[in-house]
Amino acid sequence: MQQPKISASASRQKEYARLSAQLANIGWISEGYVQDRGPGAGGACYPWTRKVKGKTVCVALSKEQYEWLKQAIANWRAVQKTIRQMQRLSRGELFESLPGPKRRKKLSKTVLGLV
Repeated sequence: MQQPKISASASRQKEYARLSAQLANIGWISEGYVQDRGPGAGGACYPWTRKVKGKTVCVALSKEQYEWLKQAIANWRAVQKTIRQMQRLSRGELFESLPGPKRRKKLSKTVLGLV
C-alpha cells in the first residue's frame, strides 16, 4: 500500500514550522567568540571578542561567564543556521508557487539561493 504523496509546498511548510519551533526554544544568544586560554597564557584566561562598529572589542571573563557565553554563542550560531534554512525554504516557496516574469532561460538553484 502506497502512502499518499505530500506536495512540495506542504512538505516545505511542515519543515518551516519545525524550524520555527526550534527558534522558540533556543535560549540565550550572543555574538562573538570566546576562548579558554588556560592559566599562564599572559592576559585574560577567558577572553570574549566581538566587533562593535567595525572595531574589535575584547572583554575578560570569569570561568562561569565563559561557560555561559560559550553556550549563548553556540545558540546564536544555531539561530543563524536555522534562519538560513528558513530563508531557503521561503525562496523555494516563492519561486515555485507564484508566477514570475518570462525568462529566456531557467534560473539556476544557485541564483535563486536554493543551494
